[in-house]
Amino acid sequence: MIRVEITRARGSVPREAGAVMTVTPEATQGTIGGGQLEYMAIDRARQMLARHETTATMDVPLGPEIGQCCGGRVELALTHVDSQPAAPEHPQVLIFGAGHVGRALAKALTLLPLRPILIDQRSHELAQATSETRLTPLPEAEIRAAPFGTCVVILTHDHALDFLLAAEALRRLDAPYIGMIGSATKLAQFRRFARAQGLDTDRLTCPIGAGWSKDKRPEIIAAFTAAEIIGRLTQTVSPFEKYPCDS
Repeated sequence: MIRVEITRARGSVPREAGAVMTVTPEATQGTIGGGQLEYMAIDRARQMLARHETTATMDVPLGPEIGQCCGGRVELALTHVDSQPAAPEHPQVLIFGAGHVGRALAKALTLLPLRPILIDQRSHELAQATSETRLTPLPEAEIRAAPFGTCVVILTHDHALDFLLAAEALRRLDAPYIGMIGSATKLAQFRRFARAQGLDTDRLTCPIGAGWSKDKRPEIIAAFTAAEIIGRLTQTVSPFEKYPCDS
């Protein structure tokens, strides 16, 4: 197969330098931005496969001559590789609570370059999920054991458990997003609880997804929460930077 990578991007372009796609005689994986640019890269990659070429480069202006109006310019490196690259390790999102919102959020996040894991103590709720699940009697241990940069969303059936999990998540300074379902009253109660433990609540988003819409249907909350999470993860800031609380 041929690995196609954008090595340089200037001006208005559909994808940034470092974007990669792979091309085989029958299929493609990934994208460098679509449109005529991608069609040209795929055609050149398949020429390389047919001719047994190992490397090539392309310098493509994104203007009217190729039917695109971005106005920028990209340089591509095309390289023959012998095997399928390993799938990228997507950031984990631990979702605590497999109720209606939890299941809807896990489903929404499966469409993004993320790995949502739905966690609950109730097997009958997890059985209704269509995403990856984890049954555990000690959900707080999942936060302690999570990989660096894991996001945490808390929406269990028990406020006391929510508080326990949120406090555990706030002790992880590497968590880019920590969200908890709730109201202004619940947030105020949690702040008092966290203050007694010396925890800073500025990194907590509570309620989740509520700054966008008043609609409380699980699928709508899930959609807006997914936007919050992916927006936070794609910000070019350190995960150790404090984020303002959304209240």
